[in-house]
Amino acid sequence: MVSLEKSVAYHSTSCLVTKFGEIPAYTFAIKAKDLLLLHYVAVRGRDDEEGAVQRPLNSRRILNIRNYVLDGNTFFNSFILNWTDKNYNPKISKGNISIPIKRAVAQVIDGQHRLTGLAQAISVREEIGEQDLLVTLCIGLSTPEAARIFLNINTEQKPVPKSLIFDLFGEVVDDETHVVNRATDLARDLNGDPESALYKLIKFPGSPRGQGNIELSTFVAAFKEHLKHPQGTFYNYKIRDYERQKLAIGNYFQAIRDYYSDQKLWDSAKNPFLKAAGFNGAVDFFIESLMKRCAEKGSFSVPTMKNLIRLDREGLITWDDLRGKDGKTARKLIRDLLESHILSSLPNHDEYEF
Repeated sequence: MVSLEKSVAYHSTSCLVTKFGEIPAYTFAIKAKDLLLLHYVAVRGRDDEEGAVQRPLNSRRILNIRNYVLDGNTFFNSFILNWTDKNYNPKISKGNISIPIKRAVAQVIDGQHRLTGLAQAISVREEIGEQDLLVTLCIGLSTPEAARIFLNINTEQKPVPKSLIFDLFGEVVDDETHVVNRATDLARDLNGDPESALYKLIKFPGSPRGQGNIELSTFVAAFKEHLKHPQGTFYNYKIRDYERQKLAIGNYFQAIRDYYSDQKLWDSAKNPFLKAAGFNGAVDFFIESLMKRCAEKGSFSVPTMKNLIRLDREGLITWDDLRGKDGKTARKLIRDLLESHILSSLPNHDEYEF
């Protein structure tokens, strides 16, 4: 309901009253066009006012959001605002809130890219402005308070992997898109986990020069066919959910890293597994041989994998041993080397039972 008071329109609706620590917050629905009118962006380092925590806008991200909205999508997570206007204030009473619909009266704490992309979509299709969106409103935040909320959203919370929708609902609209998303999600988690053997070793598009050794495209290409449902290798061995797939891959590279770290070779330019050929050779061995042995033992743990691989710490292959060889040859040498160690761990012929 919209009422008029002193020539100002008010948006009145029920709201949910919560707290972020000691900071009161009010969550309610509002039309997209009204939200766009209310908000403004205060950029840290540029705008001299309390609550200025936003970063400069990313035009590529805005375009992606614009297209996302024009494709018929909307936003289920709330936009977070900080009311700063001193002349007009929201009125809150018994689970209801009345918001003066005035231009630029509330800072954006979270959602500036979504709002800019939304505005561009509305300029193409005006009816999008009639959609209801969720807003969580705080009033009169100081800069430290706004920063705490901003950092909580942008550092403490991790985005849910896109491919998790399959694990949750068992549906994949496009299998090719799903496996690329799943492989990318796995790469992102393994690259971002300080405990992972691949921590900061996968190079994502846009990464600073010198950051990461294994191209994201190399990781995705190596694993995507094996993540398909239901014919992929992981599904054949009943490793179907995201967490177990991540653990299986992570444990494998952890097992190899333990051998190489002992000789101070893992973080070295001599590490063959941080080159495309070496990484692909390692994945070939994992998929074609090690997964079967682990499944037979009922264990994909690091100790099980290390016991199967049993690398010779004194004779580890390095990139120096592969230098000058073409990628296909180097890849096969890595795969064959790992396979030779697993074969050497088999019992002697007189230990077999018949």
